[in-house]
Amino acid sequence: MVQAPDTGLAQETVKMAQPDSKKIFFENLSGAGKAIAVLTSGGDAQGMNAAVRAVVRMGLYVGAKVYFIHEGYQGMVDGGENIKEATWESVSSMLQVGGTVIGSARCKEFRSHEGRLKAAHNLVQHGITNLCVIGGDGSLTGANLFREEWSGLLTELVEQGSIEADAVQKYSALHIVGMVGSIDNDFCGTDMTIGTDSALHRIIEVVDAIMTTAQSHQRTFVLEVMGRHCGYLALVSALACGADWVLIPEMPPEDGWEDKMCQKLSANRAGMKRLNIIIVAEGAIDHKNKPITTDYVKDLVVKCLGFDTRVTILGHVQRGGTPSAFDRILASRMGVEAVLALLETTANTPACVVSLCGNQSVRLPLMECVQMTQEVQKAMDEKRFEEAVKLRGRSFENNLKTYKLLAHRKPESELPTSNFNVAVLNVGAPAAGMNAAVRSAVRVGISEGHKMFAVSDGFEGFYKGQIKEIKWADVGGWTGQGGSLLGTKRTLPAKYVDKIAEQMRENNINALLIIGGFEAFLSLLELLTARGKYDEFCVPMVMVPATVSNNVPGSDLSIGADTALNAITTTCDRIKQSASGTKRRVFIIETMGGYCGYLASVGGLAAGADAAYIYEEPFDIRDLQANVEHLTEKMKTSIQRGLVLRNENCSENYTTDFIYQLYSEEGRGVFDSRKNVLGHMQQGGAPSPFDRNFGTKISAKAMQWITKKLVESFRKGRVFANTEDTCCLLGMRRRALVFQPVVQLKGDTDFVHRIPKEQWWLKLRPLMKILAKYKTSYDVSDSGQLEHVVRNRPRESDASVAM
Repeated sequence: MVQAPDTGLAQETVKMAQPDSKKIFFENLSGAGKAIAVLTSGGDAQGMNAAVRAVVRMGLYVGAKVYFIHEGYQGMVDGGENIKEATWESVSSMLQVGGTVIGSARCKEFRSHEGRLKAAHNLVQHGITNLCVIGGDGSLTGANLFREEWSGLLTELVEQGSIEADAVQKYSALHIVGMVGSIDNDFCGTDMTIGTDSALHRIIEVVDAIMTTAQSHQRTFVLEVMGRHCGYLALVSALACGADWVLIPEMPPEDGWEDKMCQKLSANRAGMKRLNIIIVAEGAIDHKNKPITTDYVKDLVVKCLGFDTRVTILGHVQRGGTPSAFDRILASRMGVEAVLALLETTANTPACVVSLCGNQSVRLPLMECVQMTQEVQKAMDEKRFEEAVKLRGRSFENNLKTYKLLAHRKPESELPTSNFNVAVLNVGAPAAGMNAAVRSAVRVGISEGHKMFAVSDGFEGFYKGQIKEIKWADVGGWTGQGGSLLGTKRTLPAKYVDKIAEQMRENNINALLIIGGFEAFLSLLELLTARGKYDEFCVPMVMVPATVSNNVPGSDLSIGADTALNAITTTCDRIKQSASGTKRRVFIIETMGGYCGYLASVGGLAAGADAAYIYEEPFDIRDLQANVEHLTEKMKTSIQRGLVLRNENCSENYTTDFIYQLYSEEGRGVFDSRKNVLGHMQQGGAPSPFDRNFGTKISAKAMQWITKKLVESFRKGRVFANTEDTCCLLGMRRRALVFQPVVQLKGDTDFVHRIPKEQWWLKLRPLMKILAKYKTSYDVSDSGQLEHVVRNRPRESDASVAM
């Protein structure tokens, strides 16, 4: 645990039962006497402000001085008013702001020795020897060069008489930690860069809007998205919207691609599809390195097919707007991790970059990442495109394979013939992204040679015989649809197990894919028990978690949770803005989740909440009173608005009304209070890009597992699978997607409250409290350790949770 020094912050005790595998105290990591500077450089990206906020507040929290460097490296070179000391209040209300409020600029002068000499002088004047740089590979490369030259620059400044001789010893080493802020996601070593998810939100919002008008007029739209050297945005947005064709620089189309594309567009129209979407990365090229432009694609479609075709170039819309919940959480986690890295660094520690691998933060040597990023471009320049795709990382490679699998249907003659029947159904409450998961399962299953069956209304529809074959074209356009198009119910199978077994037998169902929440987990356990009586259930069965509550054991994340978080974050932003210019006000917001506090806690981190009340962390009237007093103190300064989130089942007695009335009474004369119950708006709406892609990839992996198990368990003309490892849950665990027998997860589950006994996100709660100015303990047992860049990660992490 990391224990904060006495800095006058409000005291709060964290009541978490977490293993003390690595105890580190702030006495050992104190920032007292240290000066940290934060700058943003290169192109802006949504979420940069969240990272700046986290660096400033974590730096102040550990007792360090923190400085803004305005206008990036240009501000460092120019000095003066560009380098200002930051305060806690100076980063208030910036979490939801896009771009970078401290400015960013490309600086030619910093590339020269003279420019870096000026920059060194300006830093020494402020006693700054710790730099947190938020930018792309060029910005981070410049920072590393600056670090390597540092001692020589100080010696030169002494010779010039610009600084005292003892300054060389006092400021002997410059420590650098980088965070990658780039919407292109073109930096090797991290699954996601700050800003990428928000850019995908902008793209998908536009594509969803364009689809309605395209469908009305039976048009083809050619969309250009950013990505001069990296096709990540184009590829993932194509995966998220089910685009007909995508063109990216890492995968130039083969000769004759024009005819193949036109044939596919024509076939889709013949199949009653009223629109076509083609996505082109701005850096798209052919095999001869000749650019492929949107106008070229448009003219091609018009000439060959005569379709009414329009071009839309998204441009800088992709950089703008408010950051998504994912980017706020990512940037906040990375900002805190960057400060910890600076506190732990020594003179011999190489400059590092804070990265995301799966669901875990890691530290990687900065120049190893930069060199691999440069290798990608070199491979592309030399037309070694397959190698370039692999160098991009497993996440990129997996996205590409999944897109090819789902977008391009093989002719019937090329499909394997397995003669297996696989049923897919939704169980539990609806969650955004379920339809994307079903689409993926159906199309992968057909590609594997299976006959796919859709079950309507969960197990209730199953026992009633609401089962029908579902074809490739039947799931077209499903990725962007919210809710559950198959229909879903909370009904468990145990009561109707005999009728369900009869339907399994009548339809010759050889495998089951269940997409749902905690009810789906309970259903699998009941079906597993039923194997002893009914051979019909001795088939491969797998569950994919899909619930806004994110309360399924065996998985860190569930389909639908990201969409719900974005709904909470967006609503909280609007609610806080409603108090702009009025008197001081505190908002009490109730979130869904049952007994699971994921939405309240992580939503609170994304929205900048002052407190979040959850069942997993018991609280009493003294805690409530301490929170009120803390907010009262903050309101007496420049803070105008407060935000408190409450999980719907956090306490039987401390209801939303009770907390609202308590805050209203105790805050009288300082602030007034308002309450809001978000309700089912958290379950509705179009799925976020994250949920579309997570659902698509995890479901594809589940279907591939089913195929493998069907082959293994087919004996003497029938499928018979009765071992524990043929009834699994596929979940995201830290860095990998893992198949886990459901029977082994029983011991990890609190069945009364329908939550896992241990939940990873509880370790994020102290971050929210630290950033809200509470004095608390912070467990750094999972804090990122310096690793090395690996070209090929283990196979299990192929489908990393990051998109």
